[in-house]
Amino acid sequence: MQERKEGLIMQFIVEDAESHLNIKVTESRIDAAIATLFKDKLREIVVKNRKSVHLDMGSVDFMDSSGLGAMIAVRKSLPENLALVLLALTPNVERVFRLTRMDSVFDIQPLTAQKEPRE
Repeated sequence: MQERKEGLIMQFIVEDAESHLNIKVTESRIDAAIATLFKDKLREIVVKNRKSVHLDMGSVDFMDSSGLGAMIAVRKSLPENLALVLLALTPNVERVFRLTRMDSVFDIQPLTAQKEPRE
């Protein structure tokens, strides 16, 4: 899913699993320059689908306070009974969550490789 705004392109890879949405963030930075677009587009996806979200953040190398605010806004847009699970945080991004104590608010998990059947 792609959206263009003021010369910026925001792209997510969205896979609809039965119980939740798998969303991969393709941006390397979530900062003041794109935080509003990131929040608006992601919120549009999660509100429309009304499912828990597993957000793969493995490509994100940098997040500032604007990016963190966008993540909080997306979490608040989900009903309480739907989870927002953050997957594969890079060390820099994980540090932002830890230093702000948002690691106690968000469900942060490592990205587990899908096991393929053996032949």
